[in-house]
Amino acid sequence: MTAHARFIFLLPLLLASGAHADDTTIAVRPNKNSGVTTAAKPTLATPAPAMRQRAPALLEPSLRVAHSGDSRRPRVALTFDACMGKTDDRILSVLVSERIPATIFVTARWLRTNPQAVAILKQNADLFEIENHGQNHVPAVDAPVSIYGIAAAGSSDAVLREVRGGADAINAAGFAAPKWFRGSTARYDASAIRQIRSMGYRIAGYSLNGDGGSLLGAAVAEKKIAAAKDGDVVIAHINQPTHAAGEGVARALLTLKKRGVEFVRLLDTEETGDHDTTRDIVAAVGQ
Repeated sequence: MTAHARFIFLLPLLLASGAHADDTTIAVRPNKNSGVTTAAKPTLATPAPAMRQRAPALLEPSLRVAHSGDSRRPRVALTFDACMGKTDDRILSVLVSERIPATIFVTARWLRTNPQAVAILKQNADLFEIENHGQNHVPAVDAPVSIYGIAAAGSSDAVLREVRGGADAINAAGFAAPKWFRGSTARYDASAIRQIRSMGYRIAGYSLNGDGGSLLGAAVAEKKIAAAKDGDVVIAHINQPTHAAGEGVARALLTLKKRGVEFVRLLDTEETGDHDTTRDIVAAVGQ
């Protein structure tokens, strides 16, 4: 068979395989033995439509408050997320009856469906600081990723709507304008952090995860929170009344009070607390 005949015979196979002359790239690599740069074997380049956007680095800012300086009276900031759904009265009733101050991060969704709890928060304004947990409990990440199975905002416009929507709902409910923001999952990318800070918000991290997203057992949650140290910012949930964790959280609050803990809200840390938790984080990750 002549060379021309062989080409005619193989042409349909080449077309069927999708191979084209401009699909190959030549990678250049050093020859370790000789030090001479040689060409690697040709490889098929990835077609542009198949290329995936690189997922952003997800950041989880931490937060502590200034130590009390008194080992007999450690300072702890309790923060609770009210994501959606109902209210855990086991926790709320202890906070009110024991006069324990706390910072509550609320979403617009939770505010709409919990008017009785909202009324209690208003009646005890000396105890509760109300801060922004977003409009619809969407992670404040401006790339299309999923965090713990929750789809992120996906764009800077969507992050803006999430933050602004939460603040508008808080104002409409009659609370003071929020100063802090904590997004769903408490994870962000650097550009979203920059955007949220430019809107005038501080990013509310934490140092002690008290209830594992409300998924821990009662005994474990109680032990973790009861062991809070001087300067800790505790995160837990106040919207899961059917979860066992809430029982442990409520018991731990009583234990902390018996220990002589000084409870503070985030607004109480203006003079002494480390509120500028993301000051260097964007520069550190280079985004």
